[in-house]
Amino acid sequence: MLCLNNIAKKYKDKIALEHVSLEIDYGIYGLLGPNGAGKSTLMNIITGNIKPSDGQVLWDGHDIKILGSKYRSIIGYAPQQQGLYDTFTGKRFLSYMATLKGIPKKDVSREIDRVLEYVNMTEAADRAIGTYSGGMKQRILIAQAVLGNPKLIVLDEPTVGLDPKERVRIRERISELAGDKVILVSTHVVSDIEPIAGEVILIKSGSIIDKDTVGNLCSKYGNVNGLEELYMTIFGEAKPDA
Repeated sequence: MLCLNNIAKKYKDKIALEHVSLEIDYGIYGLLGPNGAGKSTLMNIITGNIKPSDGQVLWDGHDIKILGSKYRSIIGYAPQQQGLYDTFTGKRFLSYMATLKGIPKKDVSREIDRVLEYVNMTEAADRAIGTYSGGMKQRILIAQAVLGNPKLIVLDEPTVGLDPKERVRIRERISELAGDKVILVSTHVVSDIEPIAGEVILIKSGSIIDKDTVGNLCSKYGNVNGLEELYMTIFGEAKPDA
């Protein structure tokens, strides 16, 4: 289980997160909120990329600061097309990430083949990442996130740049992972998360305003018709991508 205890983050005079507390058990969770709500900051704190100004992130009761390098084998993170090396082939990049995650050498080749198949990238594995399309780069990032079969997977806009067929494929594959993992998906494409999320976390102005199933949230906020209408009702923004 992932627990956030009173997490706060302040940048100079700006409060990015304010007293965020969550308990997230195994399953798929959607993280929804407008731009500037604190989604990226929250994900970066969960992944250990930035430190909170206050509060703790716990995995199975252990502070991730104490877990240290062990946390790398527990977590998989797919940012939005960041941290890629254009001169690396897809396979070399995955091999490099396997080393960082501490995957045993005897398992690396088999594990790379598995995740390449998972994201439908086997045929492009020996090409330089710099030759990949935006969608292919997104898929290789998802591949490295699931490398090593981590228990906690954090995906930031995982379907950005994918064509409709690949969006459906990735959505189905994310759903298949849910049994014994915590999966947190931040997205503006509400149609990608609505069918697969056990619960949706709503974040606004650095605070969690609700966390519940899609059905319960829709009932709670005026019996709205689906997640897209719920988003509009709560955040009052321009219509998110469908």
